[in-house]
Amino acid sequence: MTSIAKKQPRSHVSNHIKESTGRKVFRVVNVIVLTALALVCLLPFINVIAISFSNSFYVDSNQVYFWPKGWTTSAYTYILTRASFWTSFRTSIIRVLLGGSLNLFFIILTAYPLSKSNDKLHFRNVYTWYFFITMLVSGGMIPNYLLIAKLGLRDSIWSLVLPGALPVFNLVLMLNFFRQVPTALEEAALIDGASHLRTLVQIYLPVSLPAIATITLFCIVSHWNAWFDGMIYITTPSRVPMQTYLRSILIDMNVADMSADDYEMYAMLANRTVKCSQIIVATIPILCVYPFLQRYFVSGIVLGSVKG
Repeated sequence: MTSIAKKQPRSHVSNHIKESTGRKVFRVVNVIVLTALALVCLLPFINVIAISFSNSFYVDSNQVYFWPKGWTTSAYTYILTRASFWTSFRTSIIRVLLGGSLNLFFIILTAYPLSKSNDKLHFRNVYTWYFFITMLVSGGMIPNYLLIAKLGLRDSIWSLVLPGALPVFNLVLMLNFFRQVPTALEEAALIDGASHLRTLVQIYLPVSLPAIATITLFCIVSHWNAWFDGMIYITTPSRVPMQTYLRSILIDMNVADMSADDYEMYAMLANRTVKCSQIIVATIPILCVYPFLQRYFVSGIVLGSVKG
């Protein structure tokens, strides 16, 4: 007679692994350290915001820290009604759109062939090192200025975007990302009769959106924050980009070179409230761009192009 063994009830084994004391201490310390670092980065910006909304009396007496005193928006009203500010703002917008488009165009067209193997592109390493060396060694400021002058590009928007049309650092990032695309995808497209241009547009670009978003942000920030080239190549005050315009007001206030309107602004900008409000206004456009690219940053530029 076969007896049916009764199954002994198993003790419930919890899937939850108890966290050790050292792990808990590490998490608490990690949160504290990261929070402190975040505050160190944010507090100066918060101080600038507080000063921009404060009354000049409290600002001049150094009574404003992280919260406005004598709340007022007169500084922003003054800035937003200045014609010279909006002229430089428009120049910066045109530079970002034109320069960023040229950067992406040349980066993609250059990175695609350089991402191939030596069998498909002869002397690929030579071409790659040619671009890489230009990132380490440049011609210098004087040769660049003479070249821009000989080409007749001085005092034009092209003098701001053409010298940096192909940023090599961003090219290296895109090149490494293209190399992660499986060659089977490209070979299948070529077998189906697709050209290299169609393969680039329909195969490489869709899977490279995280890298493109990252490089786009790098290009936008680079063009928006640039001020030195505008100071060298642009001589007409109405054509200078915003950062060059702000620098001339905040740092290099040369009364002899100012027009009547600029001199009037100089007298008003002795107040730190107006200066800080200009910094905030110049920062807002970059802060507005990031949310549109954030979802691509989750993947990151170091991830592979094909998800399993």
